[in-house]
Amino acid sequence: MRFGVVGWGLRASIAKIAHQPERGPELVALAEPNVGAQAAFREFAGESTRVFSDVHDLLAEKLDAVFVLSPDYLHEEHACLFLNAGIPVFLEKPMAISVESCDRILMAADHTGAKLYVGHNMRHFDMVRKMKEWIAQGLIGEPKTAWCRHFISYGGEAYFRDWHADRRLSNGLLLQKGSHDIDILHWLCDGYSTRVTAMGQLAVYGQVQDRQGEGERHAIQFEGTWPPRSLKNAFPVIDVEDVSLMQMELDNGVLASYHQCHFAPDAWRNYTVIGTEGRIENFGDQPGNCTIKLWDHGRYRYEERGDLEYRVAEKKGTHGGSDESMFEEFLGFLREGLETSNSPIAARMAVAAGAAGTESVRSGGAVVEVPPLPTMLSKVGLA
Repeated sequence: MRFGVVGWGLRASIAKIAHQPERGPELVALAEPNVGAQAAFREFAGESTRVFSDVHDLLAEKLDAVFVLSPDYLHEEHACLFLNAGIPVFLEKPMAISVESCDRILMAADHTGAKLYVGHNMRHFDMVRKMKEWIAQGLIGEPKTAWCRHFISYGGEAYFRDWHADRRLSNGLLLQKGSHDIDILHWLCDGYSTRVTAMGQLAVYGQVQDRQGEGERHAIQFEGTWPPRSLKNAFPVIDVEDVSLMQMELDNGVLASYHQCHFAPDAWRNYTVIGTEGRIENFGDQPGNCTIKLWDHGRYRYEERGDLEYRVAEKKGTHGGSDESMFEEFLGFLREGLETSNSPIAARMAVAAGAAGTESVRSGGAVVEVPPLPTMLSKVGLA
């Protein structure tokens, strides 16, 4: 299979997994304006690969699929370009930075029948899959409420030193970063958000004085600066929230909440789901450093040990092996049309909830209705 790539930046890691010439799949062409990134691609994939500055040049390369790994604000343009040409697309999350962009991507896929896969790799986390399995088995009864607390110690380096900090390019981190967690809350609770309310602030990074000069570029890092206000080389424009708290009502009546903080001293996600017969929660979220606990008996005090516990084993690979698992699923989807654990519809609904939450934050916490899927898309084979 001949794969093309759009963008050779942070998520080049997923495209690298796809380069397996001994099995058949290989990277053969890249569209990327940065000369240094072009050279890095050729060093990895070979000098015989084709490299272009203009994304349109990839259309003539007889590709079996394209990895769209460009910045979020270009997702609609790039995904629709290939989908409208009938070329299957792997689209990195978030699907786009607005609901309208997501719907145009879905309509392009529906119109041509080209396969669309959105890279929500957290559905491949062993931790998340075990929680989903136990909930599906009925071990906590019927889910009724859930929440996620997301601590992001590396928020400064990862999101406030590049375009993510500019709401014109990311919309906001409640959408950009939060789309992962919103999607998982939807998946664990088997529903989509219908209305939300949220509050948030630019509490810390707006006060950082050390800003980049004109034309400067700084690579994303995942090592936190401490204390956060000592961040160096911050992006010139910083107008997105660094702490957000959102409440969600799902279409099945479940009430959920999502809290995100980019100046926490640690980095992990904590999910809790409470049902009619029990509670499930994860402690740590990395393979080898994560335990899932379930309590299904009444008590009148806190007990550290759960009635059922599962230790997530260590696992090799990027993002705890989830990227490798996701690529294998994408390959099966391309070759044989196999069912996938994530869907473009779910990806759209995560963006829709995040966008609605951001609107609520910026309107003083007003209740915002989440735009439903357009009628014309409600029955297409994308779910």
